Amino acid sequence: MHSNYSRPRVLLHWLSAVIILWTLVSGFYVAYNPVSAATEHWIGSFNVSLTTLFIPLFVWRACLFVRALEPHGTAPSPIKTLAFAVHAMVYLVIAVVLVTGVLMMKSAISVFGLVHFPQPLSDPALIERASTIHTSACVVLSVLVALHLCAVAWHECSGRRVVRRMTFAKPSGAMIRRAQK
Repeated sequence: MHSNYSRPRVLLHWLSAVIILWTLVSGFYVAYNPVSAATEHWIGSFNVSLTTLFIPLFVWRACLFVRALEPHGTAPSPIKTLAFAVHAMVYLVIAVVLVTGVLMMKSAISVFGLVHFPQPLSDPALIERASTIHTSACVVLSVLVALHLCAVAWHECSGRRVVRRMTFAKPSGAMIRRAQK
């Protein structure tokens, strides 16, 4: 396993974290709390624009994730295999959220009013199906994000500095030696 992550992976991780947390929290807030029509429209429009811009970044990040899977000479431990499986599930669920988010659009997709993409589906039943899958996938993604945060806290409390590895800070000499073992 690498002792720390490449700059693009770190940048894409934190961009993804901010975008995913914002859209999940704001989306569920609007869905389950009384808000004005103007607030609902603003958050909906902002989230559609933000996540549309996020799609190519997510594809790039997924490609980096797959590329990092190249064999490193030793068989992974059961814990590393489990971690990989959970991370792969996170990527899969994010992909489902993004695809269904596009498919559930009831009108053209506007990206901050600058670029417009045509509505992908016109059949109301298919749009409703995509919306239902999208909502369920967002719930699953929320659980996976919570699981991810719990795993990070567990690693940090156990002395494995995973947060430091996911920053632009250079690893200390002790960290490099520990990673090489």
